[in-house]
Amino acid sequence: MATLGKKGVLIVNLGTPDDPSRGAVYKYLKEFLLDERVIDIPWLQRNLLVRGIIAPFRSGSSAKLYKMLWTKEGSPLKVYGEKLVKDIKPLLGDDYEVVLAMRYQSPSIEAGIKHLMDASVSEIIVLPLFPHYASASTGSVHQEVMRLMSKELAIPKLTFINSYYDNPGMIDVFIENAQQFDVAAYDHVLFSFHGLPERQMVKADRGNHCLGSKDCCKTLTIKNQFCYTAQCNATAQAIAKKMNLSEDQYTICFQSRLGRAEWVKPYTSDILEVRAEAGDKKLLVFCPAFVSDCLETTIEVSTEYQEEFEELGGEKVDLVPSLNDHPKWIEAVKELVLSA
Repeated sequence: MATLGKKGVLIVNLGTPDDPSRGAVYKYLKEFLLDERVIDIPWLQRNLLVRGIIAPFRSGSSAKLYKMLWTKEGSPLKVYGEKLVKDIKPLLGDDYEVVLAMRYQSPSIEAGIKHLMDASVSEIIVLPLFPHYASASTGSVHQEVMRLMSKELAIPKLTFINSYYDNPGMIDVFIENAQQFDVAAYDHVLFSFHGLPERQMVKADRGNHCLGSKDCCKTLTIKNQFCYTAQCNATAQAIAKKMNLSEDQYTICFQSRLGRAEWVKPYTSDILEVRAEAGDKKLLVFCPAFVSDCLETTIEVSTEYQEEFEELGGEKVDLVPSLNDHPKWIEAVKELVLSA
């Protein structure tokens, strides 16, 4: 069947406050954390927790961190998203209509879909900017797109890109970005991914495989193909293999824990302590869960973990830059869209 209209591409990242003020951060945190896929507890408990405790108390401290992160152009996550869309348009050509959206705040997914529908696209390809599938990120984007599209009487073909944890272009960019450092001069390499509550991992598991053994996530199989941590392991292993790192030269860990619940382990902060006790002075850190540098990389790793490591007796924590607007990453995104 001939395609009459353009193909629409909806590129979606997590989101960012509109500005680094406390009010804007409060608004962002409230929308983000009230998502039932992000904090997966009953509605009343979630609202009491977010509206009564987390958003009011964290918005002030988070606003200070966002002010440290903010550039003249704005939030790096949004700036790099806009650059990605700008740079990929000429690569895809006139047959494609490409828009950027954020799962939370602006530009919204609703606005992005409206733009594509107004352009009379014949199909929509949804590309979440999360290399690894998780219900709280990719799953939430997919759900929101389906919710909004269900209101349309004429629904075009929809294609959802689920994950791309082993994308060769993505792997190569991380390795190329690491080459600005003398990797051999570091005592240890960390692959620090964003964390998730263990209960979310168990809920998503249909085969009673999750947390069944210490190494249940080490190898990706049909049983854990949608497991976030298994996909994270696959990414780290792919980078390590190409860099000729042995297993004792690197550690896979997880950051950004929130609340008292058990999250996937090991925690990055705990590994900092382990490496300091082992006498390490210099650590090189990859954050492959993030396609652009943001609060969790620039501030949490480069600033907070640097301070923490120094207090433990270490000297230096260096962050490998994310994919950002690297030309090879733009090319990799093009290939992801075309293959979809």
